[in-house]
Amino acid sequence: MAKRDYYEVLGVARDADEATLKKAYRRLAMKHHPDRNPDDATAEAAFKEAKEAWEVLSDARRRAAYDRFGHAGVEGAGAGAGGPGFEGADLGDIFESVFGDIFGGGRAGGRNGRGSDLRYNLELTLEEAVRGVTRSLEIPTAESCNTCNGSGAKPGTQPVTCTTCGGHGQVRISQGFFSVQQTCPQCRGSGRIVREPCGSCAGAGRVRTTRTLEVRIPAGVDTGDRVRLSGEGEAGARGGGTGDLYVVIQVAEHPIFRRDGTDLFCEVPIGFATAALGGELEVPTLDGRVMLKIPAETQTGALFRLRGKGVASVHGGSAGDLIVRAVIETPVKLNPEQRELLRRFADSLKSGEDSAQQPRETSWLDGVRKFFEENFG
Repeated sequence: MAKRDYYEVLGVARDADEATLKKAYRRLAMKHHPDRNPDDATAEAAFKEAKEAWEVLSDARRRAAYDRFGHAGVEGAGAGAGGPGFEGADLGDIFESVFGDIFGGGRAGGRNGRGSDLRYNLELTLEEAVRGVTRSLEIPTAESCNTCNGSGAKPGTQPVTCTTCGGHGQVRISQGFFSVQQTCPQCRGSGRIVREPCGSCAGAGRVRTTRTLEVRIPAGVDTGDRVRLSGEGEAGARGGGTGDLYVVIQVAEHPIFRRDGTDLFCEVPIGFATAALGGELEVPTLDGRVMLKIPAETQTGALFRLRGKGVASVHGGSAGDLIVRAVIETPVKLNPEQRELLRRFADSLKSGEDSAQQPRETSWLDGVRKFFEENFG
């Protein structure tokens, strides 16, 4: 069967740049990869066809030859799945050579190198975040197998050097004019082969477990901050290094305070009489109660700053401020006597200097009158 045009296979224009080619290949490889389509010969053929097109067009010299002479210009140069040097190669390794930068590297590195880092999302109250706290965390992880000391081999035996790669973990595959280095398909990059697997870990060198850790969270942390615990992540496969644990902080909403950096904000309801005549009001802080002086004629939205009553940052420096916003509360459920008193009070305002005693209302009403006069005559 005649081969399809490589540009047609990837669905790109003939002048497509490398980024466009790679994006097209990724899409097709994800769709047709044999691991995602087991026992599907059609999908495997499509994957190999896309891989062949990518291998030719991603190489500047081979692409130039293909553009000039077509398939004849690259025949015999190792193009295509199953070409020279690719017999027995693991499709998964080829897949990872293109997708490794998305998923954080090939499988070999994850299996035989340093262990994975772990993330633990920890929710704290505002008080805990501000003052610091010690928490006991249960961390699901992978630890080095005690039976085989992480080697993956049955006690009394040892892994042997891989004969395919000579213990290097990589093999060099010739493709006509050039060669590429791939993860060894036999040992998956470790350079060693376990002939007799350990019964406790099935040759993996690691076992799943749950570890309990006492973690000290420093004072001043905020949502999004991370506490790094070096060496408390997963153990590497077959003796590899240990990853780290990252405790990511999430501070729960507080019923009274809202935090913004090192400052705290809260709203305080103020009675009608206190707002008009002035007085003192008890205000909560994270350190206890303080008395706040309310000046006469305070309006809703007025801000009062209590310096140093905020939060000290985990990065150092002085504490922020507590900013109190006044909210004037209208009295409810008045009895007849109170209603009569308010009516008399309202009447006294009407007979007096309205504009001076209620400036905002007077200004607003003047604006309304002007609006109607200008728009409706």
